[in-house]
Amino acid sequence: MSRTSCRLSKSLALLLAAAVWLAGAAAAQPRPEAEAREVIMRQLAAFRAGDYRTAYSFASEEIQSLFDLSGFERMVKGGYPQIARSTDAWVTEASLAPDGRLYVRLRIRGADGVFIEALYEMVWDESRWRINGVVTRPASGAI
Repeated sequence: MSRTSCRLSKSLALLLAAAVWLAGAAAAQPRPEAEAREVIMRQLAAFRAGDYRTAYSFASEEIQSLFDLSGFERMVKGGYPQIARSTDAWVTEASLAPDGRLYVRLRIRGADGVFIEALYEMVWDESRWRINGVVTRPASGAI
């Protein structure tokens, strides 16, 4: 093997090793969508358990500045009954906006059997995703 082909082989081997290492590192890192989904699902579980203190901890600083804990509970129960008492929830879409906010769309079934679509706005706050707001609408058709 000539010197040039030996160097080329070593260079290709290094590039391949670097690509494998980078792919492994990327796979090991959680995706923003997965992290945000986990926050939403944990909040929904807290609502189901009637644990509004834990559910409140997933709200952004902005939401917490607008509502104290009891106001937050009243707002959720009064304005979002299917979220306050969900039985099932599925993420249907997630997209990262240019400003760094993440929007996660869910289909949620309330304890009353009513399906809604919910769009969650997520913000990166204190090194984790937090819920900054949600808008809902009736779901089109049942699953």
